[in-house]
Amino acid sequence: MEEENWGRSDLKLQFLQELRAQNFDSIRFASYRTACKLRFIQKKLNLHLIDIWNVIEAFRDHSLNTMEIESQLNVSRLESLISSLYQNLNKRLPPSQHILIDLCSSLLLNWLLCAYNVEGLGRIRVFSIKVALATMCAGKLVDKLRYIFSQVCDENGHMVISKFSLYLKQVLALPASVYESPSFVFKEELAAQVFGGNGKVTINDFLDTLMSDPGPPVLVWLPLLHRLASVENVVHGLQCDCCMKSDFTGFRYRCAKCHSYNLCQECFWLGRSSGNHSPDHEVREYASYSPSKQIGHSLRKSFRCIPDKQRNTLPRYPDCSTKSSVNLSHIVPPSPLPSHNGLQYRDGSLDMSRSPGKMQTLKIDDEHKLIARYAARLAQEVQAGRTPTDGSMLNLDTSRAQRELILQLEAKNREIMREIQRLRRQQECVGMDENPALMTELRALRKRKDELENHLTTLQDSRRHLMLQLEGLMKLLKVPGIVRPKTKYFYLKFVVKL
Repeated sequence: MEEENWGRSDLKLQFLQELRAQNFDSIRFASYRTACKLRFIQKKLNLHLIDIWNVIEAFRDHSLNTMEIESQLNVSRLESLISSLYQNLNKRLPPSQHILIDLCSSLLLNWLLCAYNVEGLGRIRVFSIKVALATMCAGKLVDKLRYIFSQVCDENGHMVISKFSLYLKQVLALPASVYESPSFVFKEELAAQVFGGNGKVTINDFLDTLMSDPGPPVLVWLPLLHRLASVENVVHGLQCDCCMKSDFTGFRYRCAKCHSYNLCQECFWLGRSSGNHSPDHEVREYASYSPSKQIGHSLRKSFRCIPDKQRNTLPRYPDCSTKSSVNLSHIVPPSPLPSHNGLQYRDGSLDMSRSPGKMQTLKIDDEHKLIARYAARLAQEVQAGRTPTDGSMLNLDTSRAQRELILQLEAKNREIMREIQRLRRQQECVGMDENPALMTELRALRKRKDELENHLTTLQDSRRHLMLQLEGLMKLLKVPGIVRPKTKYFYLKFVVKL
């Protein structure tokens, strides 16, 4: 595809007409209006199916990680990057869910050119591409911000204010692309205002500031974009007191002044009201609905006077250099995956279209592909005459065996969960007291499920140690003057504790 494709007014016009048809401009609040527009674009371009780790790997495959943030990329290389993202996505999806690669690539390419190719030169800054794709893809916000910090910090692990200012300029081009630039305007002094003149901003300071509630006003739409994705399928077992819609989805808003007055997100965003309620009343936003949980919370609150402590849910990272020679911590998540039980779960991730079992398997498979790919790159350096020391001999075959073992355990776990659900349905039919043998079998299955989850967690920790060994090995290869024995192959030594 050539750069004049953005001159194809049919693509641009159709895209804008579909966006305008959603009536997002009627939303009263700029942050929600912006988040809804970007969420629509995200799903239209199928970026909600591509994880942040897949995006980072695509950057490395196309050597964007070796380019300075001020470097520029021509349209042909950008098209190649985009096409590879969708091609790899289709490899992870079942055939019935395959997307149209040419159409999605064309739409994404034209949207990026519209947002960042302001001068019409047919070239886009590398940092613009990284910021746009890392922001609009699937994944947790904390993982995305960790990657952004790795791009704007120095070798000592401290944020460079000029690079962060450039990040703000690039990320605010996203609201501008949906005609929300009057609400979120870039200014040169923004970077200093966000961190209040703090000279040494570490990764923890960076995450605390950008993920605080409320966060920086100019980025208030960013966490909201991720929250929108997490509540799209949340059903509230209530009736909206304005439009009378039952079992509505999305956010729920409860008036703090009117007794037991609930609004669906559409009525609240558009300023609708009924009875004595006024749009000016203070409301509380809810992202879930659980009557039993609310009753329990009220009982606990009535029996104690001590307020709940605010729990810090953000992970803490050591204040050290975040830019090593390879920095694998920004590629593969260091923590175990949150769920192994095969049941559907919802968190801050944007990837909601796939079943948790498939998403779990795909993510584990992607991590092992990353390990194998970096090991292959090390092997190429070894064959070129740069070999590691004998103490770094590791075994790749165990990594493959570990992946197969994890997949087998997950299959067994899913089978157990299906059996548990079957027993629960039987229990509801015959009653708990009438069949004690059924309850005994159910408890045994639950115990087996817990054992499998603990086993999977151990395997995740083992894989993390393997990543650390790989990074240390790569550092050794980068050190000049070390005499290394000549050998043609090397192995990854890795022990799985069963």
